[in-house]
Amino acid sequence: MNHILQLLLALGIIIAAAKIAGSMSAAIKQPPIFGEILAGLILGPSILNMMGWPLFLPSANEAALPAIGEVVHDIAEIGVILLMFIAGLETDLKGIIAVGKNAFWAAAGGVILPMGIGTWFSMYAGFPLKESIFIGTILTATSVSITAQTLMEIGALKTKEGSTILGAAVIDDVMGIIVLSLVVAFSINPPQASGGIYSAVCPIGLLMLQISVFFAAAILIGAKFFDRILDYAVKLTSSHALFAMALILCFLYAIGAEYFGKVAAITGSYICGVMMTRSKHFDKILDSAKTFAYPLFVPVFLVDIGLRANARELGGNMPFVVGIVLIAIAAKVAGCMAGARATGFNNRESFRVGIGMISRGEVGLIIAGYGLGHAIIQKDVFSAMVIMVLITTLVTPPLLRMVFPKKKLIEL
Repeated sequence: MNHILQLLLALGIIIAAAKIAGSMSAAIKQPPIFGEILAGLILGPSILNMMGWPLFLPSANEAALPAIGEVVHDIAEIGVILLMFIAGLETDLKGIIAVGKNAFWAAAGGVILPMGIGTWFSMYAGFPLKESIFIGTILTATSVSITAQTLMEIGALKTKEGSTILGAAVIDDVMGIIVLSLVVAFSINPPQASGGIYSAVCPIGLLMLQISVFFAAAILIGAKFFDRILDYAVKLTSSHALFAMALILCFLYAIGAEYFGKVAAITGSYICGVMMTRSKHFDKILDSAKTFAYPLFVPVFLVDIGLRANARELGGNMPFVVGIVLIAIAAKVAGCMAGARATGFNNRESFRVGIGMISRGEVGLIIAGYGLGHAIIQKDVFSAMVIMVLITTLVTPPLLRMVFPKKKLIEL
């Protein structure tokens, strides 16, 4: 079987596994993402090791071609760019402003405490500082989609706590992207400590300036020119020109973020999506982006997470896995509770906000995948993070159903 046929077969298996597992997950009242990640773990080296099957190994005359697993991973990387673009398109900036200080401080607590404790615990477990900080960064994430879906099912979406959870989850993602950008920038471009104070401080200042210039330019270009560019695309007679132009801008922002801004490419695609929410063509772009991404690119990304994780490597590292899962749950709940409590919520309401922020979902996977791809974390840590994401995704819906009253929910 030649290379392209191998790739088509691999993609067919991956997409089928993702959709079937996602449907089965939804049938047992779990988010589809849980089943899709689990499908990847089953197909990956943890159990079936699909990419090691003779069927997918290169033949003698195709040894120079990239392995099928590498091509699948490249498609997954495009998937994560598109997923963050969609996340940006779904970011409700007005809604964030409307929920005000409650959501902001709940999100801040949910970022600071997990990152601090996660970093400390990782260093205590023997990991180097850079890797420990990145592990803490992964723990800052919160999944908006999983929380929103559960709140909608139990009729708590429009309650005071529900609105705060959604606002805090979005703010949490924004804070997480900023933290990720800074951590990645300093990990890939570390300042030199030798040569005195100037040589250590100057690179930090230049790096911060470069990051600031990128963010300012990205926002300015989006605000000034996106409408004109998209209006021009609408006038073109070629098919789907509007979304094609939006896709070009997304990719250019992703390239610019990593090449010029020295931050993660996903930061660029996220900012691009946020800026496009201001466009009158926003609805068409969002619909097209989902139609384009969800049948192929996003399922491949989610399954690829499992394909790259290897639970067998965790045998001697289970104390760390157990510890990081407990910290992921307890620190997120405690941090968000503290923030909500400080802004006037009572203990019960604050606890509900904290429970609603537990799930890491696709956001945690995106950050973990980026760290593995850029050699900031190792494979054993990545595998541990996948297990953490699965468990936090699994426990959030039932815990939300437990802490929210079944009757007499007060809507805002």
